[in-house]
Formats: sequence, structure tokens, C-alpha cells
Amino acid sequence: MSITTESSNKTENESSANTKLPDSHSFSQNCSSIINDAVSIVVFVLAAVFPLVFHNSYYDILQTKYYFYRFCILILLFLLALLGLGMLGFDFLRFRGIHTKKLFSKLLPSRWTSTFSLTDAALLAFWVSALISTLQSDFRSEAFWGNQGRYSGLLLLSLYVISYFIISRLWNFHGIFVELFLASGMLMCLFGITDYFQMDILHFRPDASAITAMWSFTSTIGNINTYTAYVGMVMGLAAIMFVLEKRFWKQVWYYFCLVISFFAIIMGRSDNAYLSLGAVFILLPFLLFSSKEGIKKYLFITASFFTVIQVIDILNQQYAGIVVGLDSLFSIITNFSGLHYVVFFLWMLTLILWFFCKKFPSKTIPAKGSVTLVHIWSALILVSLLIICILFWDANMGGHAERYGSLGRYLIFNDTWGSHRGYIWRRSLWMYQQMPFVHQLFGCGPDTYGCLVNQTIMLEVQNTMGNYLDNAHNAFLQYLITMGLTGMITYMFFLITVFRHLFRNHKKNPYILGILLATICYVFQSLVNLELPVVTPSFWLLISMGMAVCQKTTSQPDYVTI
Repeated sequence: MSITTESSNKTENESSANTKLPDSHSFSQNCSSIINDAVSIVVFVLAAVFPLVFHNSYYDILQTKYYFYRFCILILLFLLALLGLGMLGFDFLRFRGIHTKKLFSKLLPSRWTSTFSLTDAALLAFWVSALISTLQSDFRSEAFWGNQGRYSGLLLLSLYVISYFIISRLWNFHGIFVELFLASGMLMCLFGITDYFQMDILHFRPDASAITAMWSFTSTIGNINTYTAYVGMVMGLAAIMFVLEKRFWKQVWYYFCLVISFFAIIMGRSDNAYLSLGAVFILLPFLLFSSKEGIKKYLFITASFFTVIQVIDILNQQYAGIVVGLDSLFSIITNFSGLHYVVFFLWMLTLILWFFCKKFPSKTIPAKGSVTLVHIWSALILVSLLIICILFWDANMGGHAERYGSLGRYLIFNDTWGSHRGYIWRRSLWMYQQMPFVHQLFGCGPDTYGCLVNQTIMLEVQNTMGNYLDNAHNAFLQYLITMGLTGMITYMFFLITVFRHLFRNHKKNPYILGILLATICYVFQSLVNLELPVVTPSFWLLISMGMAVCQKTTSQPDYVTI
């Protein structure tokens, strides 16, 4: 009898052991799924809703976007903490904490090399620099909240870092969220285009005086510089997805997004648009010029872009009393009498190459020796940069400023260059040189540029510019002043490692290259622009999404190689 009982108990124990493993595995999967769903909700809100959020027209657009983003991340943190505590408790009750022990073992210093990538380490170094900068700042409260600047203090920087680790680690990437980002971007672009025709669909300008006072604000973003920064990301993403996509109906969708973003970024009337456009048209050939199909698509995109400029020129003439009008470099291009010939030539060249590709369908272009079209394109870029440097030297050092006419506003670097950016950058470097050594290393505190200006050159700024100055209008120079040399270097290193990581993993999913070019467009325009919680959260969201998809180990079946 005892033998039978022991055998029965043994069988029950073995059965329990056999059922325990599946239960444990199922528990892990369920926990991951629940957390992923929670993160997905916030990613959806940030990708699709955040760009369109507003409250009281443009009067509080900065505060509205900032508080909305902060609320989303804090709510996500609260939900994850609540879910985590519940899961930990259930794990100890049901599985004696085996999952908890496994989780915390990954956080031990001995496991950091396998847990954190170089990008993660760079971002943590950037955050530590921000923390030290805040602690040693003469404006600690302002450095934490960023309330004397553009709300980009330690708190917001911490939320960026937290969101990065949550999304890149706990979220399973799905392309639908990128499509939602594009769809939301299209709505935002269309609002901006209608504002160019002064239709005021959102009723942000209820009277004639408001129309005049708010000429530099548009869509659901606000200032035209910030608006075109967002459009640049949409444009970069749409361009890559169009050239990589194979399915016709999705090609049509991406081409529509690209053309609308061309209209929006030109009608945005901001000079920083040239930097985003430059990033697209300079970098695309490195991806496309290795095949006939790639060259054809590049010519198609280029012809489409100049056609958009031509159409805008026609619309400006037909509706001269309605449209806001162009006042940037695009006005010089539209005034070029031979623009229609350029458009005709580009479309003819595209058609010729299309027929050539049909007659000779080989995919790759045979290179003569070791020289390829990519090498030739690289040489052209270097020559172009050299010519720009020569023109810049001639206009400033050579004493021939009168030669360049309307181009002089871009080539002649003085205090009025770039809406007084020349003056701002010059005096920013002077303020940095006057800082104590510790502040040169760690800055005056995140987003406390305005506080430093008030202590040093406030009266001079008011006499020169006639308004208040609280930002360096250059992201890297801003970090140099507010977070010192360590802050600027760690931020630059983070960006370099992010771009490197995305490029090295781009064959896993076509969205990676789209995210890469979108974020590069943002960084390019940030050379003359501000980092604001109106657009910068979307930049961090794209980076986090890109790093999340890089975590996958399998390639996507719909990836197309050009």
C-alpha cells in the first residue's frame, strides 16, 4: 500500500513539475504581452495624436505639447510600475520569484556588457552629464524644470531617456505605428498648406489682426521653423519608404506623403527647410546609385520636387492676393525664368531611363574599374562643398559681397545673418569663454541659456535684436553652453552610435532606413534651430522605435533591396 502511495505521489509530483514549466513560460509571455500593450498605447498616442494636440490656438502651443508629452510618459511609468508590482507579487506566490531573480540578474554590473549597447551607454552618459550640470548650476530650479527656457530642463531630458529605454526594450515594433506617424504628419502638413492659402481651417486666426500677427505660425505645430522641422522628418521617412517599397498601392501612399511633404516644407517658408531637403537629396544617392532602378527613382523624386516648386509658383501667381507668399531661397528658385525647362528636362531624363531599364533590365550597373556612381557622387559633394567654402570666403574675406545679390543674405556672415543667428552664435561662444572651468565642462544648467544671458548681455541683446533671447538657435551650441563640453560630446556620441546602429541593422526591416533618414533630417535642421517639446519628442520617439526594431533577430519578408 505504501509503495502504491509513494508511486502515486511521485507521479503527481512529476505531473506537477511537467505542468509547472509550461505555466512558467506562459506567465512570462503574458507579462511581456501586457507590458507591450501598455507601451503600444502610449506609442500610438505619441505617433498619431501628439502632433495634432492644441488648446488655445498658438498662444499656449508650447506648454500644451510639453504637458501632454510629460503626462503620457508619467502615466506610462505609473502603469508599468503598477503592473510590475502585481507581476512580481504573483511571481513570488506562484513561482517562488524565479522570474524576478532572472530579471534582476540582468541588471548586475557583471551583465552590463551584454545588457547595454554602446548607444545605451552614450545616452546614460548624456543623462549623467545633464544631472551633474543641474546640480552644479547657479540656477538649479530653472535647470530642473526648464521653466525659464523652453521646458527642456533635466526633467524633460530624463523623460526622453526613460521613454527611450522603455520603448526600445519593452516594446515589440510594428510597422503600423510608423504608418500612423505618417498619416498624422499628412494631416499636419495639409493644415499647414491650407494656412498658406489663409483658409484658417482650425480657426486659429479669428480676426484680421491675428492673421497679421501670426504670419510666422502654422498648422498644429506653431512657429514655421518648428513646423518645417517636423515636416522634414515626415519627408525623410516617406522618401525612403517610397524607394524601398515594392507593392504598388503602398508606393502610391508613400509617394503621396512625399509630394505633400514637399508642398508643406516649401510653403512653410523657413530657411531651415533647406537643411532637411539637403539631407534627403544628398544621402539618397548613396542608397540608390548602385542600380538603374535606384537612379530612376532618384530622378523621379527630383523631378517631382521641382514640379512641386513650379506648381507653387503658378499658384502664387494665380492667387497672389490670397497666398502668404514665399520669402526664402525658394522665392529665388521660383523667380528663375528657366524653371519650367529644368522640370521638362528632368521628366524627359526620367522617361528615357525608364525605357532604358525596360530594354536592359539588368539590376546592377557595371562599374568601370573601381569607380562607381556612388564614388562620383561623393566627389561631386566634396567639390560642391569646396565651391561653397570659396564663395563664403570671397563674400566675407575677399571683399566681394556685392557680387552675390540676393544670395548675399546666405553667404555674408554677420550679426544679421540667419535672423541674427550670426550675432547669437558669436555672443554664445563669448559667454562660454567667460565661464568658470567647471561650467565649461558641465554648463550653466539644462535650458538655462536665458538665465545666463540675463546675467551677462541682456541689455546688449535688447539693443541689437529688440527682443528676449533664451536659446542659442543651434542644438549643439545650446548643449555646449547649458551642459558644457561633456554634454555636447555625449549628445554627439549618442547620435553617432544611434545612426551607426540603425544603419548596421537596416536589412532587418525597411522602416529602419526610413527612421534613420527622418532623424538625420531632424539633426541637420537642428544646426540652425531650437529643440522644443513641440517636435523633439517625435524625434526621440522615432529613435526609440528604430532601436526597438533593431532588437529583432529575423528579417522582414517585405524588405526590398535597391
